[in-house]
Formats: sequence, C-alpha cells, structure tokens
Amino acid sequence: MISRYEIFCEVIEKGSFTKVAQNLGYSQSAVSQAVKTLEDEIGVTLIDRRKDGISLTPDGAEYFPYLRAIYSAEKALNQKRSEMKGLENSIIRIGTFTSVSRNILPPLMKSFKDIYPDVTFVLRQGEYTSICKWIQEQSIDFGFVNIAAVSDVQTTTLYEDKMLAVLPKGHSLSDKKNLSLRDLTSEPFILLDEGSYNTTLTAFKTGRLSPRIAYEVYDDYTILAMIKQNLGISLMYEGVLKGFEEDFDIRHIKEAPKRVVALACRNKDTMPYASKAFADYIIDCCKELKQPESL
Repeated sequence: MISRYEIFCEVIEKGSFTKVAQNLGYSQSAVSQAVKTLEDEIGVTLIDRRKDGISLTPDGAEYFPYLRAIYSAEKALNQKRSEMKGLENSIIRIGTFTSVSRNILPPLMKSFKDIYPDVTFVLRQGEYTSICKWIQEQSIDFGFVNIAAVSDVQTTTLYEDKMLAVLPKGHSLSDKKNLSLRDLTSEPFILLDEGSYNTTLTAFKTGRLSPRIAYEVYDDYTILAMIKQNLGISLMYEGVLKGFEEDFDIRHIKEAPKRVVALACRNKDTMPYASKAFADYIIDCCKELKQPESL
C-alpha cells in the first residue's frame, strides 16, 4: 500500500495530481484525498491548488523536508523488509555435533540455499554443554542438543538417535547378534565425550554397571580409527555409523540407549529472521525425517 507521504512527495515532484494518479494507477480524487488527509493530520494546508498548477504553501515549504525524510525512511524500511523476506546478506549461526553436521544439515542447507541463495551459514562444532552456553551467550542463533542434557533454553524435539555397539572386525563378541551392556563391561572401552551429560554413562549407571574406560575421546571419527586398530570397543550413535557398516562389526544393544535430538534456542520470538526461517524449515523437514535404516 502506498503511503500518503509518498503520494505527497510524488505530487510535488511531478507538479500534478493527474500525473501521479496515472503513474500509481489511482484515481485523481484518491490522490487528492490522500494529500488532504495528510494536511488534516498536520493541521495546515501544504499545497496551493490553482488552475494553472500547484505549488507548496509557505507552511508546506517548511514541512516538506520532514515529510520527504519520512518518505525516504519508509522506502528504506520497505527495502529492508524485502531483503529480510528474501534473506539477502543474512548469516545463520548454528551449533552442531558430528551426526547432525554429517547427515542432517548438508542437504537442508543445500535446499534452503536453493530458495534463498544469499544466506551464509556459520557452523560451530561442539558438545551439548558448549552448544547450550553459546546459545545463552548469543554467539550462535540456535543449536542441536540432546534434550536430556540442557536447561534454560527453548527446545523442539526433532528425532531419536539410538546407540549401537561398535567392534573391530572379527571381535570375540561379534558372534552375538545382539549384545547387552553387561557384555561390554569386560572389554577396554572407548568413551565418547558428550560433555556434562553422557548417554553412555547414564545407560551403564541405570543398569548398575561400570565400563572399563580405557580412553575418552571427543571426536567420533577418532574413535572409529581407534576401534579399527583394536584399541577397544565403543557405543556410538547410529547417525554417525551410517556408511561404515563394512568396516566394523556393529551390533544392537538390548537396553537400546538413545538420545532425543532437539533444536534449541534462547528465544525463538527474538531470533534473527533468517535463522528463525531456517529453524522452522529444519523442524518441518524433520517431521518427515525417517530414522536411519537399522544397521
């Protein structure tokens, strides 16, 4: 909708109500009424209407710079609104961890950029505690977390990711189709460092068991390299293991430890427009997300 400030400035620039009406596709009476409404609002006559043309009244000349400034500000606001809707020059800052970075985000970023090609993504890799801290500090706009590991943030559940036992090829436990947590307590164990909340340790503790932790490692792929060298066994998330089925003996765990992956933010209502748009896009896509095929 064209504002009366724009109509007034156009009338002064064109020197004609008729020309402005033709350019805007309005009737001449509608243009005249818009200017009259502005005059009534301010309380002075702005335009001297004569048979030979129009001109600013003395009061109109005084007000004109301010009314033109309002019109310019409106144009800038509309331009910014248009940019925001198109997400032009927008930066989306995300906290993430390995399985999300590897399996979830790449196709979603690609399809989102097909719609909004000017967005830029900044990914920070971490564990749940650090991601939650980054959200609170507002160094990221939102992040992926284990819903059981965080507090004081807004969360939306996305999907579940279960843990599987990962063994070197030909390991003595490989003869079993399914394993229990108790089976794993007799072997050197490589623990995935998940921060202050650890799904593996919680599962063992619930079963009143203690693994023989030989190593504690942050990076999932370092753990896989260590398992390949027969340094130990581990529990790892199914989302990470996709594509490694031929390299290891992977077994289901009877107790089925898992994490509930959620999208977390400080306040969705005040999140930057582009980040909120991508967060909503992720949530919508994850509603249809199928779990990885059983390994």
